[in-house]
Amino acid sequence: MRAEAGTPRRPLFEKALVRRAIGDSFRKLDPRRMARNPVMFVVEVGSAFTTALFLHAWLTGAGEAAPWFTLAVSLWLWFTVLFANFAEAMAEGRGKAQADALRRARKDVVARKLAEPRRDAKVEETASASLRKGDVVLVEAGDLVPGDGEIVEGVASVDESAITGESAPVIRESGGDRSAVTGGTKVLSDWLVVRITADPGSTFLDRMIALVEGARRQKTPNEIALGILLASLTIIFLVATVTLLAYSTYAVSATGRGTPVSMTVLVALLVCLIPTTIGGLLSAIGIAGMDRMVQANVLAMSGRAVEAAGDVSVLLLDKTGTITLGNREAVAFLPAPGVREEELADAAQLSSLADETPEGRSIVVLAKDRFQLRGRDMKALGAHFVPFSAQTRMSGVDLDGRRVRKGAAEAIERFVREQGGVLPAEARDRVDDLARQGATPLLVADGPRTLGVVHLKDIVKGGIRERFAELRKAGIRTVMITGDNPQTAAAIAAEAGVDDFLAEVTPEKKLEVIRKYQQEGHLVAMTGDGTNDAPALAQADVAVAMNTGTQAAKEAGNMVDLDSNPTKLLDVVAIGKQMLMTRGSLTTFSIANDVSKYFAIIPAAFASTYPELQALNVMGLHSPQSAILAAVIFNALIIIALIPLALRGVRYRPAPAPKVLRRNLLIYGLGGLLLPFPFIKLIDLALGALGV
Repeated sequence: MRAEAGTPRRPLFEKALVRRAIGDSFRKLDPRRMARNPVMFVVEVGSAFTTALFLHAWLTGAGEAAPWFTLAVSLWLWFTVLFANFAEAMAEGRGKAQADALRRARKDVVARKLAEPRRDAKVEETASASLRKGDVVLVEAGDLVPGDGEIVEGVASVDESAITGESAPVIRESGGDRSAVTGGTKVLSDWLVVRITADPGSTFLDRMIALVEGARRQKTPNEIALGILLASLTIIFLVATVTLLAYSTYAVSATGRGTPVSMTVLVALLVCLIPTTIGGLLSAIGIAGMDRMVQANVLAMSGRAVEAAGDVSVLLLDKTGTITLGNREAVAFLPAPGVREEELADAAQLSSLADETPEGRSIVVLAKDRFQLRGRDMKALGAHFVPFSAQTRMSGVDLDGRRVRKGAAEAIERFVREQGGVLPAEARDRVDDLARQGATPLLVADGPRTLGVVHLKDIVKGGIRERFAELRKAGIRTVMITGDNPQTAAAIAAEAGVDDFLAEVTPEKKLEVIRKYQQEGHLVAMTGDGTNDAPALAQADVAVAMNTGTQAAKEAGNMVDLDSNPTKLLDVVAIGKQMLMTRGSLTTFSIANDVSKYFAIIPAAFASTYPELQALNVMGLHSPQSAILAAVIFNALIIIALIPLALRGVRYRPAPAPKVLRRNLLIYGLGGLLLPFPFIKLIDLALGALGV
């Protein structure tokens, strides 16, 4: 999985984060907080109990075990708790650092509130904190956007680096899929009239801050299930350990050999038997998964969504603004018989000079690039611009007795007939050919004379075909959904490389498609950016809304892609799978490495009563005290050693689930079984060298 542009990977152990995490580790010792993690709460109780045993032995001189031994066990049990707290604090600290950066981006600025939703309306200056949903403001070059909103009028270049981390400015404009702006971003050029869509305290930036610092993080279903399993194992081992005291006392009296096992040893045995490794790292794994989403510039509204992403099998993608750039661009002038291409380009540019739509601007740019045709002052020429309307389906200009029009084929054909002309068969054939290719043809006419066709094309986003191929390798089926006709949809689908497409789809049809896949047992993900995508986003298991999209889409999704890259879902899926794999792998490792501790502690605790148990001392540990201490020390140090893995996650490679399972069982199951033996032996040798 690669890091996205604009989001460089931060080092795991920054000095400021480590200092904050160390302090938080001690603050988390509050039993009320520790009780949320049953495994580590038992370790904390054991630490406090052995500390009390040490103080009793030290003050009275009569303890059940040597005071130094009880103190050593107690200290390492406290280290075990602190290391687990440190892992969670490190994971939380990375989110808090991101939240602090976002808070710096949130500023109270002076907003120019408009009496009406137009630029020339009466202006009243007010603090941005006093703005309410529905207010309309004017934002000009150099201004910060005072709050989340939808652009009512205007087009401008906006710096969103405070939110996305991407230094390149983006274009935001009214009436399209890039009409949403976020409070705290900066307008670099031109002006915007913005209608505020969120009250203070509930803006997108506020939600980001709360989410990335973990204030609203809820445990996922898998995390809850695993927590119940760990608590159950802890209770089982607790009961088993308690019974060993009575059994040990009985065995000593029955055999007449040895001494009963001490309470210090029983606590050490309990802590080493319960799954402390995964118990200490479980919360950190979940928090780190959310943090990796933030690093990929995806804001996940819940851990449940991240977890579900790991099991996605079907991805539905909206075409416009998701697979394509969102705006059609003029790519060619195709003149009618007897018409020069430059004449067609001149007429198309004339009819587009006052056209502020992206398509109109692209026609002006193409004419300039192709024939060096410069824009003209329409007012100075005395021209009358005819704006586009849904009724006429065309736009144009009246100039010097000429009536130049461009628009849909049927509308222009009707206009030509009204002017006394006839649409050439060649022009009709050219329109049909472009429609079959999935393009959008615009006819251009000058009065009764048809000049030709402007070829508008949906521009498929660069590199998207390769990303869809990667999704296919990961076992995810991609389906493009669009309201376009089947010919246009088929052409775009073929160019983009999706597995299937659905054309002429209404919002209701999108919902129906998602429910159908879900009824078949699939987990469905969808990306979208428009208001019409909101119902389907709300229904999908994983709903990734584009940050460039509408407010309705962002509120309906459970994730927001700050880069507005639809193929980011590949990274979302990878992070989801990585979180599940990390949790499973470390659980396997934690349970497997308990086996080695049996061979260390059980002979040490009971060999004096049952000398035959000495055969289990396969590591040749030289004394009962050093054996128990070595197991306890390893049990603490393995948590700190695995923190980088918990924070970064197990490496994910697209592969079938059975293959991934076998590999992880081999690495973390067998590794967890074998790794502790040499390390416990090394710790025992070090303790022996110190005279323990």
